[in-house]
Amino acid sequence: MLVLIQRASSASVTVDGETIGAIGPGLLALVGIEPGDGQAQVEKMARRLVGYRIFGDGQGRMNLSLADTGGGLLMVSQFTLAADTSSGLRPGFSTAMAPAEAERIFDALVGECRRIHPPGVETGRFGAHMVVSLANDGPVTFLLKA
Repeated sequence: MLVLIQRASSASVTVDGETIGAIGPGLLALVGIEPGDGQAQVEKMARRLVGYRIFGDGQGRMNLSLADTGGGLLMVSQFTLAADTSSGLRPGFSTAMAPAEAERIFDALVGECRRIHPPGVETGRFGAHMVVSLANDGPVTFLLKA
């Protein structure tokens, strides 16, 4: 499982011109599911998303987590993160989990994040063409692997 997180002042996702998920300060998480991902990766990644310390404390150091700040979490499925880009000029997608199974794992991750982060978790729509807007705060961006 690969999750690209970006610290956000705000972020939103729209489908067919309708905003279906939006947050104020918090994290935008683009989630790529790979073959072999399961419940262990779901639980580990949920803890990392909520506990990863990338928000500034009183001295401006990255010492606070989403759990500490109570910020929002916008989770968007992003199968292209799992693409094979090692050669050529076109990505290959045999390294991404099949859509039906990936949706089940993504939904489990969203559910676990909602369970451990009551302040709020928003999502995009799995498999849809989405327009994601982000005001990246910093910019601060990290790739997490589970």
